[in-house]
Amino acid sequence: MKAPIRSTLILLLGVALGAGVVLGPNVFAERSGAAPGGAPGGLPLRQLHAFATVFQKIKTDYVKPIKDRVLLDDAIRGMVRGLDPHSAYLDPQQFKELQIGTTGEFGGLGIEVGMEDGFVKVITPIDDTPAQRAGVEPGDLIIFLDDTPVKGLSLTQAVKRMRGKPGSKITLTIVRAGAQKPIKLTLTRAVIKVRSVKDRMLEDGIGYVRITQFQTHTARGLMRAVRALVKKNGGPLKGLVLDLRNNPGGVLDAAVGVADAFLTKGRIVYTKGRIPDSQMNFDATPGDVLDGAPMVVLVNGGSASASEIVAGALQDDHRAILLGVRTFGKGSVQTILPLSGGAALKLTTALYYTPSGRSIQAEGIEPDIVVPQLKIAGARSSSGFGPIKEEDLPRHFHNGGRDRAKQRARARRERKDAKGLDTLARKDFQLYEAVNVLRGLSLNHRHAATRQASR
Repeated sequence: MKAPIRSTLILLLGVALGAGVVLGPNVFAERSGAAPGGAPGGLPLRQLHAFATVFQKIKTDYVKPIKDRVLLDDAIRGMVRGLDPHSAYLDPQQFKELQIGTTGEFGGLGIEVGMEDGFVKVITPIDDTPAQRAGVEPGDLIIFLDDTPVKGLSLTQAVKRMRGKPGSKITLTIVRAGAQKPIKLTLTRAVIKVRSVKDRMLEDGIGYVRITQFQTHTARGLMRAVRALVKKNGGPLKGLVLDLRNNPGGVLDAAVGVADAFLTKGRIVYTKGRIPDSQMNFDATPGDVLDGAPMVVLVNGGSASASEIVAGALQDDHRAILLGVRTFGKGSVQTILPLSGGAALKLTTALYYTPSGRSIQAEGIEPDIVVPQLKIAGARSSSGFGPIKEEDLPRHFHNGGRDRAKQRARARRERKDAKGLDTLARKDFQLYEAVNVLRGLSLNHRHAATRQASR
């Protein structure tokens, strides 16, 4: 069995999640000695004196009083912001949100939400959560949180109010389409575990797994999902679509674990930086959860960082076909250093490289098959009828050598599959193309296995 967690350090790589992270107070080694032209320890005394002068002037002369902590926090933010797009100073609330994103667990109600006309709109309640059990429905507009009107709150502020200590209660006032008056629902907060892995069967023998972000438990979730699909299929899968589109990244160890689930040997990813802790190598371990069945990985411009590590490793090893459009191109790793007072410093400390030595920083990964996400009309004609075949022609010759019942059953299955693929093509053209690729790969895989068995 593959081990999904590969080290005691937690490395995060992502865009929305805040890009890669190491949690731990001893990440940076202390250095001594004088930098050329500087003070002992490399401190630029002239510039520090200028900083102290400006700080004091603001304290004494600015039009209104400013707290020391606010000035210092803003100074740190400005210093870090000038480095690169992914380094940042995180105040205690931002650091807490980052930790929630990496674990996928928090005290709350279990609702995916957005904003509409100034109100919180329910996108969907998460399965087996207080929101679902209380009867919250997709499309509901939340207009009050307890006695606080939602109008005027930002989405972040509203979400913060809905989260809270498990066991505490909150009353939502909801406007629902078709309801005569607003509905009041009192919910008890619970520990919510956000699923980063979702799966389903696409058609006979072809499975689909989507990873929305790389959390601490994502690799284990992937293994469970693939095994569930195999069980549902009643045997080994003919192929798998791994969907990494619009996945902003997350925990590096989770990305390594996901790639390792499909690889049996070789390098997965390695990192390079200035400090010893930034020099890391991650290698695959024996075992393939798919037993060599073909794979297609879907990627797009929203596939970033940890997603690109998985895609790059599978592409370099020729384990999967990448289909879609060029990925985001974030090839850096950030380290999180907790600070006093609950804040943290997020600092870029390394670049990562795919097994073949590629740095995808600012370049991204070019898929093996470039397929833009097109919107197409139905594959059937405007009349609603499919293509005409010999068996549809009047007075056609019947194939007397075949069992008529089997022939009719096959025709029904073909019509059903064609209808399903037609619907898929209109809803998600890239996924439709991935299924077509997998059909061909699966056929070659079966032929190769047959030839191997006959030797």
